[in-house]
Amino acid sequence: MALHNIESVRKRIVNLLKKLTPPQGVEVLSYKRNRGIVLLLQDKDTVRCRERGNLEQEFCVGLYELEKPLKIMLKRELPRSRKVRLYQLAGRHELDLERKQL
Repeated sequence: MALHNIESVRKRIVNLLKKLTPPQGVEVLSYKRNRGIVLLLQDKDTVRCRERGNLEQEFCVGLYELEKPLKIMLKRELPRSRKVRLYQLAGRHELDLERKQL
């Protein structure tokens, strides 16, 4: 997918996750693709969040409580970014794909 404004990306992510089916997910990367956040659906109402960058951590959160943790993760991992890259993932096997770095 293309570059998205960071101010509108939170609502876009939540709406996209509501439309996806469980092994699918979303990856949010910085412009340079060296930091990011992965959000994978575990089941209908649970999302597994994984941060890669300043802090390496993984945790689960409910789909309807995702707004606040997502805001905190975006501020922590992408503090000065105004545009971010958004990718839709088909499943867990796409997590470790190498993305071209700038």
